[in-house]
Amino acid sequence: MPADHHEAPVLDALAAYKENGELGFSPPGHKQARGAAPAVRAVLGDAVFLGDVLAIGGLDDRRQTSGALRRAEELMADAVHAEHTFFSTCGSSLSVKAAMLSVAAPHRKLLIGRDAHKSVVAGLILSGIEPVWVEPQWDPERHLAHPPSAETFERAFERHPDACGALVTSPTPYGSAADLRAIAEVCHRRSRPVIVDEAWGAHLPFHEDLPSWAMDAGADVCVTSIHKMGSGLEQGSVFHLQGDLVDHDTLASRADLLGTTSPSVLLYAGIDGWRRQMVLEGHGLLSHALDLVGDVRERIEKIDGMHVNDRDDFCGPGRATEFDPLPVIIDISALGTNGYRAADWLRARHRIDMHLVDHRRISAQFTHADDEDTAGRLLEGLRDLSRQAGTLGPGPAVHVPGPDELRPDQVCLPRDAYFAATEDIPAEQAVGRVAAEMMTPYPPGIPAVLPGERLTEPLLRYLRSGVEAGMNVPDPADTTLRTVRVCAEGSVPGA
Repeated sequence: MPADHHEAPVLDALAAYKENGELGFSPPGHKQARGAAPAVRAVLGDAVFLGDVLAIGGLDDRRQTSGALRRAEELMADAVHAEHTFFSTCGSSLSVKAAMLSVAAPHRKLLIGRDAHKSVVAGLILSGIEPVWVEPQWDPERHLAHPPSAETFERAFERHPDACGALVTSPTPYGSAADLRAIAEVCHRRSRPVIVDEAWGAHLPFHEDLPSWAMDAGADVCVTSIHKMGSGLEQGSVFHLQGDLVDHDTLASRADLLGTTSPSVLLYAGIDGWRRQMVLEGHGLLSHALDLVGDVRERIEKIDGMHVNDRDDFCGPGRATEFDPLPVIIDISALGTNGYRAADWLRARHRIDMHLVDHRRISAQFTHADDEDTAGRLLEGLRDLSRQAGTLGPGPAVHVPGPDELRPDQVCLPRDAYFAATEDIPAEQAVGRVAAEMMTPYPPGIPAVLPGERLTEPLLRYLRSGVEAGMNVPDPADTTLRTVRVCAEGSVPGA
């Protein structure tokens, strides 16, 4: 059927459900808001409940003969130049796991950029895939990582020719993007697929002034979060497929294995409506967003003590290849305080929630939804922060390791360490022991320590000093990091 992007099949089916007066003797139990608590209805509104119907036996018939979801997925694939698209209501955390399990299997190797999100590590724990870590490009001046280079993937394949494929994260939450075309060429020369975790790139297919879209760059599977840079609801995700290096039915099976049997039609509708919005209006909306963010960047740069990282900071030899300007990364180290204190101050004083926060930076994630009003409020808050920064104090120092200290030895598979017998010991005694848990500064959610890695003094000093300074490390058993969960001695080789 030819693509008509004025259609929104899921939204249309929801409208028909209401117009036809459908009566369900099936979940959900609120029965079109009638059973929801009045206080809940007052806050959420009845529209949420009216859109919350069963995907099968509600939105669609018991055997999915009308195919509203399938038609919506076909339209999405057409919109972003993919051959197949799958909708997910469990976020890109599920989508990337499904992709990994479609390319590799337990005890098989997969090349993975070490700047991968914690959801990738969770996939390793669940699957038993053996990671071959590919080092990001480290900026020692700014203390941040950019995606690995194609040359680094080439060298990794030379050392591990039996690797099943590669996984790269691009763009990063900082807006730096990999040379995806070159990485895809490295993989495809060996008939190996490349997965791109493009969770922060839902907007990329719809404007030429943004970094390359993974499907256009030759990726075999691409995972995208619609709720991050798009207009979908939280947990709305899609993953796209092209070529013959990853089997369609295998990918569908892995997604079914991991996914919920009770998907939210609300999330499907958000994804469906966002696709229509982007195809019909996206270029203009993104042009406005890029113009707006360009002006905002210039105005922040004029605020005392603030520097906005730009293309010149992030792109070039040994750094990123492309750059997305919509994440506005602001270095505030000249203000004499850290990003954690600055972000907390902006929330308390101006009710502004920043996105990525670290020891020297805060960031504001702009999308097509921002306008002069939201930009003006941000600028007002940042100017006030500049004036009041002296009252915040520098905060405890964060001891950021250098590149040579960042990567501990991987003693065993993440899965083996995670499921080993464990013990919780004082952090001072943990140097040299094998970690049994992730330790992940969040956001952006890139683990500093993985299960199966041998703990080092520089990494523990970094994380513990970060927590003291205000860093959020939510996944260890002890989030204060006074104690650390390690593999019991003898429970895994090398422990």
